[in-house]
Amino acid sequence: MEGRGTQSKTLADLLPRSAAAYGADPAVRYKDGETWVDRSFQEVFEIVKPLALGLVALGVENGDRVSILGNTRPEWTYFDYAALSIGATVVPIYQTNSPEECAYVLENSDAKICVVENEEQMEKVRKVRAGLPQLEQVVMMIGDADDVLSADELAAKGAEIDAAVFDQRVAAVTPEDICTFIYTSGTTGPPKGCIISHSNYRAMLDMVNGTSVIEEGDITYLYLPLAHSFALLIQLSSFDLGATIAYWEGDPNKIVPNLVELKPTYFPSVPRIFEKIFTAANSGMEKQGGVKKAIFDWSIRVGKRMRETERAGRKPGFLLQREYAFADKKVLSKIRGLFGGNLRLAISGAAPINPDILRFFDAAGVLVVEGWGMTETSTGATVAASDDFKFGTIGKPFPGCEVKIAEDGEILVHGPNVFQGYHKNPEATAETIVDGWLHTGDLGEIDSEGFIKITGRKKDIIITAGGKNITPANLEAEIRQHQLVSQCVVVGDRRPYLVALVTLDPEEAAAYAKEHGLPEDPASLARSPEILKVVEDHVADINKKFAPVEQIKRVAILPRDLTQEGGELTPTLKVKRAVVTEKHTAEIEELYAA
Repeated sequence: MEGRGTQSKTLADLLPRSAAAYGADPAVRYKDGETWVDRSFQEVFEIVKPLALGLVALGVENGDRVSILGNTRPEWTYFDYAALSIGATVVPIYQTNSPEECAYVLENSDAKICVVENEEQMEKVRKVRAGLPQLEQVVMMIGDADDVLSADELAAKGAEIDAAVFDQRVAAVTPEDICTFIYTSGTTGPPKGCIISHSNYRAMLDMVNGTSVIEEGDITYLYLPLAHSFALLIQLSSFDLGATIAYWEGDPNKIVPNLVELKPTYFPSVPRIFEKIFTAANSGMEKQGGVKKAIFDWSIRVGKRMRETERAGRKPGFLLQREYAFADKKVLSKIRGLFGGNLRLAISGAAPINPDILRFFDAAGVLVVEGWGMTETSTGATVAASDDFKFGTIGKPFPGCEVKIAEDGEILVHGPNVFQGYHKNPEATAETIVDGWLHTGDLGEIDSEGFIKITGRKKDIIITAGGKNITPANLEAEIRQHQLVSQCVVVGDRRPYLVALVTLDPEEAAAYAKEHGLPEDPASLARSPEILKVVEDHVADINKKFAPVEQIKRVAILPRDLTQEGGELTPTLKVKRAVVTEKHTAEIEELYAA
């Protein structure tokens, strides 16, 4: 796959090159009212250039920090490229961050300019601005206010600057310059600013181009936060390869309807979305039962047989062809339809996913594979390709990236995509990069075919009172399979046995309550003996798959689901284990008191 992409030298010249290479092709797609609107690569370039020159007019020099606080939308991309093009360092902030969390990132990064999405995000900055003397100007993507510059006002300032300055600033950016500080989402303490250079991300793009992760002409549906490295890589690689990014509407309830409308070919996501679609597909059949449930289960089995036959290079026999045609008409095509019916590949990242879910979707013709990496690897380190994958693994290293397992089982990574270190934190940098190898904190193993499997997270290891080491991720993923369960946190460090804190899926639990004449409010449901019995029975079934020391002995249902707003989830929906256990100390102690 040599020669794919724009062949840009940095991220600064990526947009100008993509505009020259792909011109009138659609670069971005977004909802305007009830209509999906396209903007071509050339149009995006013409939007970005005056914004970039506007930043120059504000005095932004090479290396100055420009922060972006907002949801995933095309304007986020425009401002990102505007800052990157003139050599500024982009500092993303999650749109879900509190004013105090925003202040931490803005202060720690020494941000000179902050671009906010709208009035809601601006209000956060107003609350903390007095403590940010280095913050010179705030720009608003959408709308305007007396104490900010609107996007139009910034572009107007840019129109007064000689257009040649843009080309000069682009050309002055070197691969060694820093393109972004991405702050980790902080599952274990304050966020750390990962320093990532243009060469780091350009190397990552070359690795993507060396695989079939994204193809030319793909339509990618993007709802992941652009403040996260996973979404940022999708943005950059889509522009590098001439693919179209279709942005979500900003409403979690519209993710599945958007997929149906847009019919994407590529869908990067986190496990929680696949889990919810899987649960929705299965719980509907569980409720219907009888013949319909039998046909559904049979169809999935037929789909699995068809995939096995195809991948073995065999032609399906007459009977299998007939069975598959029936199964596809009745069931499998409808599952594909949940994703729009045109999906070439979906990637699940950021957290483990149960392989049974992946096999289920694969049977229906929706290939979901896992990729793995971290902000410190400029997003990725391994990937599963559509023609080279194994469910239950995170694939193989990207070309040009080395992965090995340390003596204690930790995954180590070496390559040109490994970051430069943590901003203002040399101690953490020295602990993380040792002799050129990134110590990831994840535990894993490599099989005889070179596929890598994550077995746990070093910081999440539970050491029981009996001295047994247990990684809770697999247990939690199994328990989350039940339609009523949203989240699960297994507890047991220095304790005699394992217990589980479980939250209910609000939609599924409300539907179950209605059917069974139970109170529908979440707090009452959490106290319902009937609901507890259903969850305990599910956990008892899961326990049969694990050794006695790894089994869950008791379960507590929490009164509400975990949320980002409550501080229990990161923006990519990873559980902040320490926050959950601290908040629910009383429930944990009660589980061990009996």
